[in-house]
Amino acid sequence: MMTAVETCAPTIREQVSEEEWALRVDLAAAYRLVAYYGWDDLIFTHLSARVPGPEHHFLINPYTHMFDEISASSLVKIDVEGNRVMDVRQPVNKAGFVIHSAVHMGRDDAHAVLHLHTPHGQAVSAMAEGLLPHTQTAMIAMHDIAYHDFEGIATELDERERLVADLGTKNAMILRNHGTLTVGESVPQAFLRMYYLERACEAQVLMLSAGRAGLYEPNQGVAEKVESQTAAPGMKRLAEGLAWPALLRKLDRIDPSFRD
Repeated sequence: MMTAVETCAPTIREQVSEEEWALRVDLAAAYRLVAYYGWDDLIFTHLSARVPGPEHHFLINPYTHMFDEISASSLVKIDVEGNRVMDVRQPVNKAGFVIHSAVHMGRDDAHAVLHLHTPHGQAVSAMAEGLLPHTQTAMIAMHDIAYHDFEGIATELDERERLVADLGTKNAMILRNHGTLTVGESVPQAFLRMYYLERACEAQVLMLSAGRAGLYEPNQGVAEKVESQTAAPGMKRLAEGLAWPALLRKLDRIDPSFRD
């Protein structure tokens, strides 16, 4: 008597390259870290990473998961038109597609794009002066920040051109009345830039709660000195060689399922 041979569908890991899988693990880790630091906004906001190769595909969160549920396998691969590339059922947030596809398409070096709606980031985005140079963290972040005016929820494709034009060559952006965004050649670089930006926004909200009149103004030339001390090569080493391995160890101690 013959019996049917059971076949199992290939896993996501079996369908992608080792390079893509490593990218998925890093991006999933970034989602978990955003949740860990309390920067998430239910299932909203987005982190993305460009998949290596000429197709310009990128990975983004399924519009069904909390950030502390994201794993390497659950990330959705889409093209720059928002079409899902692999056979998955999860939907993708249209606003996430518009913002992230714009930056990935407009900047060849923007391999990772992070976008948040934290209370502190939103608060600074609503301040006319933007980010102030009154803390060391702000000085690290502010020389690399662009600004983009709010046009409503980002669902219209024609906003992509203006987003890219406003970002220019900067690696961070304050979206006015909206939130924060960072880019990087890797997920670790984009994440560390976001860490500095969000910490700077948090400190600004706290210091302004005590009143503007009493703020101590930094000495002339100090902000420029900090800019030279935190140039891109040093940021790359700090992010990829030091901070990111430590953050992955933290996640592995808390819950290593982001690697699944």
